[in-house]
Amino acid sequence: MLFEGEDLLQKSEAEMRRLRGRRIAMILQDPMASSNPLFTVGDQVAEPIRVHEHANPLNAWRRALDLLKAVRIASPDTRLRQYPHEMSGGMRQRIVGAIGISCEPRLLIADEPTTSLDLTIQAQYLNLLRELQQAHGLALIFITHNLGIVAKMCDQLAVMYAGRVVEAGPVRQIFNAPAHPYTQALLNSIPRLSDSRRRLTAIDGQPPDLAMLAPGCAFAPRCARAFDRCRSTEPPQTSMDDGRQLRCWLSTVGAGDVTDTVQSGAA
Repeated sequence: MLFEGEDLLQKSEAEMRRLRGRRIAMILQDPMASSNPLFTVGDQVAEPIRVHEHANPLNAWRRALDLLKAVRIASPDTRLRQYPHEMSGGMRQRIVGAIGISCEPRLLIADEPTTSLDLTIQAQYLNLLRELQQAHGLALIFITHNLGIVAKMCDQLAVMYAGRVVEAGPVRQIFNAPAHPYTQALLNSIPRLSDSRRRLTAIDGQPPDLAMLAPGCAFAPRCARAFDRCRSTEPPQTSMDDGRQLRCWLSTVGAGDVTDTVQSGAA
């Protein structure tokens, strides 16, 4: 796992603590769960600055004020002295965003940051994240189940199933021509206002138990195109001609081979 040329898996816990919050930061899914109800907003925004940059309390507080202005918190002087429960969901999400960028990280991981927001506030927050990303020149990893947000926010997309990346590549390529059956099913399950009579696609079955994964492809029990090899051997990651990465046996065998295998299995 490489970050700016450094293997993170070789670092000690002390070295990782110096990275977390400073060069790699995170916006967690639930701002009420990730913020501390016993401390004011100002204390929590200023804490990474004091810990990582050894700033004195006054300078850290001034930086916290500037950060609240950057994430467009109204009356920032007042909000610094308030507690998280005194703010709306949208404001709390902006606060954890301010904490995330407080030390100007090189990588910001946003884990479902819009789950608790209504659509209007969600759109404003996404625009804010994009502006912060461009202003600070940081890399943004956006984790979400909302493919509409992916289309709006991301350049590259990695579709995951059972803890594995099954398809990865440029967003436009994957949306226009999905190659993995799981990606195809996800895109087909999105409602379209232009075709209200079309029945939505449902993915049969249940997600697998990660502690008891069966042999072969994890998606095979739910895949309508699965054949014998899918159920016995895990597919390798392969590179497609357009540069995408795919983990599916359908990309490595010919259509005739698939048909023969399916018929043989049925027999």
